[in-house]
Amino acid sequence: MSQSRIKNHPVLGPLAERKKVTIQFDGKSYEAYEQQSIAAALLANGIRTLRVHEESGNPRGIYCNIGHCFECRVTVNGQEGQRACLTPVCDG
Repeated sequence: MSQSRIKNHPVLGPLAERKKVTIQFDGKSYEAYEQQSIAAALLANGIRTLRVHEESGNPRGIYCNIGHCFECRVTVNGQEGQRACLTPVCDG
């Protein structure tokens, strides 16, 4: 899937390049940038569904993207319930 990343922000101007890292999500590898949130990295790679609701099985994704809700919960390196919008990526 093609990357969808802002390179020139209308207010901030050109954004500096950062080191690329590789992350794993649901058994697949994706490109991300150091210090980027998991949520931002997944969105840039076209991933919209992060989990399914525990009772209904409905897809869940990023809702508030500022840490207030818990819709973006993912398991990170074995730790369940991590909010993707607040957790930075790490290589691998």
